[in-house]
Amino acid sequence: MIKNLEELVKYLDENKLHISFAESLTGGMCAATLVDISGASNVLNESHVTYSNEAKMKYLNVKKETIDKYTVVSQEVAYEMALGLHNLTGAEICLSTTGIAGPTSDGIHEVGDVCFGFYINGKIYTKEHVFGNIGRNEVRKKATEYLFEELYKLL
Repeated sequence: MIKNLEELVKYLDENKLHISFAESLTGGMCAATLVDISGASNVLNESHVTYSNEAKMKYLNVKKETIDKYTVVSQEVAYEMALGLHNLTGAEICLSTTGIAGPTSDGIHEVGDVCFGFYINGKIYTKEHVFGNIGRNEVRKKATEYLFEELYKLL
């Protein structure tokens, strides 16, 4: 089992796998965290910050109907983001984040509610986790950590 980012980069490199991110609430933090690791340039080709609904639809082909039916903070949107990212980049591993960092809620979801999409070699998994109202940047940080922890388990 992969336990840290160094092991993840090594595993991806040795298996000739590439990783990309479609980030909304994390705003590039996931990609930046991976780039901190030596060797990341061998596995990270591109990533996208698709903060607005319009960007999610334009670049990742998230359907407006999906956003309207389930809201942007949903596993369904995280799924479409991960799939759309794969279609855009061709990366074998495509990860997405969407949620509410705060300080205020959208009136539907609570602050700290985050949905994740994991495209891994043709299979897509989604997860949702509520981190609570722990502060905007702390939610972003915890969401980034959670994303990598879940990826380790899935690999």
